[in-house]
Amino acid sequence: MEKTKFGFEDLNVWQKAIDFGSKVIRLTETLETNRKHYRLVEQLESSATSIAMNIAEGKGRYSKKEFVQYLYIARGSLFETVTLLIIFNTNKWINDKQLEEMKVSANEIGKMLSGLICSIKQ
Repeated sequence: MEKTKFGFEDLNVWQKAIDFGSKVIRLTETLETNRKHYRLVEQLESSATSIAMNIAEGKGRYSKKEFVQYLYIARGSLFETVTLLIIFNTNKWINDKQLEEMKVSANEIGKMLSGLICSIKQ
């Protein structure tokens, strides 16, 4: 039986964003932080997963202009995620190595999003 596939699943940036969101979720499962900071952990998971979700939602829109707008939103979620990771590192909830690994992945996704935006706007 052939698998059903949506158009966004073929986008490399969407695939990378799925991997990134999953890595962030796995990272949050190892955090040693107070329960009073649960809202920040929840926000980190939300922003990390919204990157791929916005790429997918944009791909489902009817115009290139709308798709680009959702790609910009995905990029904003990426930057929000990196900011939260930096805050977590500053508070010693994640170590420098973990932060750097996540930043390398985030940087790659950011470049891919920018490239896709530029290619659509041409």
